[in-house]
Amino acid sequence: MSSDNIQCRPIGFIRSVFTDVKGMPIQTAAAQDVTASLEVLPEFKEGLKGIEGFDYLILITHLHRSERESLEVVPFLDDQSHGVFSTRSPARPNRLGLSIINLIGVDGLTLTFKGCDMLDGTPVLDIKPYVPAFDLRDARRVGWYESRIQNLPHTRSDDRMSR
Repeated sequence: MSSDNIQCRPIGFIRSVFTDVKGMPIQTAAAQDVTASLEVLPEFKEGLKGIEGFDYLILITHLHRSERESLEVVPFLDDQSHGVFSTRSPARPNRLGLSIINLIGVDGLTLTFKGCDMLDGTPVLDIKPYVPAFDLRDARRVGWYESRIQNLPHTRSDDRMSR
């Protein structure tokens, strides 16, 4: 099997208040009170069994409105260029996104959550449970973010990733 033949299909779609990338929160940590939903497609219903038992979920998404794929970017939290793999930029190869969301309810095929940093209509490719014993790390080094992380709460996206 050739790696050129990798294909993903959506398991559902995000429904959120964000219809334009400009002005959106750039991470779920800066959008903890923004409520949205994930509408899971019917053929994936059985995959939701037991999901209501988790406070947090990890969503893997396709950044469908990001038009650029770049190996070097100026991220939203900085004014200097960085390699894309040292950023959370949407202008990346394969345009995959990762969001850790706070699950607040499950109603059939609809997951309601807080912590939305995603556009309305964003395709969700996978859902994984967030398990602190697996996922939480005591990171002492966070690269260039160390001097910029305090700007996260008030930093919003602009159109630089679609230019």
